[in-house]
Amino acid sequence: MADILIRNGTVIAVDPERRIIPDGAVAVAGDRIAAVGPTEEVARSHPAPVTIDAKGMAIMPGFVDSHAHAGHGLIKTMGGGRSDVWYQACRGAYTVGSTPEFWHAEAQLAALERLRFGVTTGVSLLGGGDSVMRTDDPAYGDAHMEGVLGIGTRSVVAVGTTRPPHPLTYARWEGSRRIDYPVSFERQLDTSLKLADRWHRTHEDRLHVALLTPTIHREHLDGADADAAVAQSRQVKRIAEERGLVFTQDGHTRGSVKIANEIGILGPRTLLSHATGLDEEEIAICAETGTRIVHNPSAVAAILARCPVTELLDAGVVVAIGSDATAPDRSADMFRHMQQCMHYHRTHFHDPSWLPPGKALEMCTIDGARVLGLDHEIGSLEPGKKADIILVDLRRPHLYPANMPEFRVTYFANGNDVHTVLVGGRVVLRGRKPVHVDQDAVLDAAQRETELMIERLGLQEALRTPDRFWRYSRDTDLIE
Repeated sequence: MADILIRNGTVIAVDPERRIIPDGAVAVAGDRIAAVGPTEEVARSHPAPVTIDAKGMAIMPGFVDSHAHAGHGLIKTMGGGRSDVWYQACRGAYTVGSTPEFWHAEAQLAALERLRFGVTTGVSLLGGGDSVMRTDDPAYGDAHMEGVLGIGTRSVVAVGTTRPPHPLTYARWEGSRRIDYPVSFERQLDTSLKLADRWHRTHEDRLHVALLTPTIHREHLDGADADAAVAQSRQVKRIAEERGLVFTQDGHTRGSVKIANEIGILGPRTLLSHATGLDEEEIAICAETGTRIVHNPSAVAAILARCPVTELLDAGVVVAIGSDATAPDRSADMFRHMQQCMHYHRTHFHDPSWLPPGKALEMCTIDGARVLGLDHEIGSLEPGKKADIILVDLRRPHLYPANMPEFRVTYFANGNDVHTVLVGGRVVLRGRKPVHVDQDAVLDAAQRETELMIERLGLQEALRTPDRFWRYSRDTDLIE
C-alpha cells in the first residue's frame, strides 16, 4: 500500500539504467519512493488513496541547484550591470544594512522561485561573493532557515568566515538606529558552528549546513595576512571533516585550485564553484583528490574564463551545474542553465557533439546530488530514495509534438513548465501554485524588506537605468 500514486506520465528516472518509461508511474510511501515502473504494474502492486494523473507530463527527479547565494534575491539587477555598484550593495546589505526580517523575506522569495522551477534541493551561501558572509550573529541564519522551511524545499546553507584582516564592521538595527560592532574570525566561526548545531540534518533532513572560507588566490599569499588566511582555511576544513559537513569555496579561477591543493583543503567533501581557467595540472588535481566542481555557465565568471567541464568529466571529476542565482542577470531556472551549459561548451569547441542533453540533465539531478554527498537519497527516481519528484507539463506548444521527451525537457522546457512538485513525499506545488504558502504575502514581504534596505544604505541611485541602456551596441560604462 502506498500513500500517493503518480501515474500515466513519461518517467525520466535518471536511475542507473537511465530508464525512460512512456506510460510510467511512481508510488510514494511516506517520504520515500516505493516503486518506479509501468503504470499498470505499479498501480497493481502499490494502490494508494491519493492518485496524481500525470498524463501528458514528464515525471522526473527534482532538480539540484549546486551553487547560489542567499541575499541576492532582494538585490538582483541593482547597479544595472555595473559590478562596482552591485558589490557595494551586496557588501552593505550583508554586513550593516540587513535585518533578520530581510533574510527571512529573501529566503522565502528565493525558495519559492526554486520551487516554481522544480528545484527541490539548492545550495545557498549566506552572503555574496566569496568573502561577505552574514555570520556575525546566528539570528540571520536562523531567519533564513525558517524562511526556507515555510516554502517546503530542501536547502544546503553554506556559512563561514571572511577574508582577513579581522575584525570587520557589522551592524544591527534597532528601529532606525544603526549599532556598529567589530566581528572577529572566531566570532564568525562560532556563529557558523551554532547554526550547524541547530539546523544540520533537521526537519526530516530538509536542512543541511556546509562550511566555507574565502578562496585564496596568489595575490593573497603575497600579503601580510597570508599566514592567517591559510591557517583559517585549514581550520574550517578540518572542522567540516570532523563534523561530516560539505566544505565549499566560491570563485576558483586561474591557479587557485593549485593553492587549495598545496594547503591541503581538497578532497571528496570539498566543493569548488566556478572553477574557471583551470589548466591540465589543476584538472588532474581535482581527479586525484576527488574534489567536486560546480559549473556556473550563466555567471559573469564564465564569460571571463572558461570552466573546462568536458575535460574535467573525461578525467573522472564529478561536475554539477549551479545557477549562481540570482545575481545580477540570472534566475534559478535550471532548464535555462542546462541549455546555457550545452551552448557554452559547444561554442568553445565549434562542435555540437559536446555535452549531450542527457549529460546536462544528469548535472542538475544525480550529479548535483553526488557533489553534495546526497546521491544515496536524492537525484534520481529509485525505490528507497526520498520522494523528491517534479512533473513537467509536456502539453505545451514549445514541447510538441509528443516524442523524444528526454530531448524536449532539456532543449525546450523552461521553469514555468513545472506543474507539480513533491519534496519528501509531500506535495508542495500543485497546478503551478504553492500549496503551503501565500505567494502574494511572500512577494509583498520581499518588496517591503528591499525598500527598507535601500533606504538604510542610500542605494536609490543603484536603481537608475544606465545611460547606454538603449540604442548602443555596448555599454562602455560597465568597464570604466
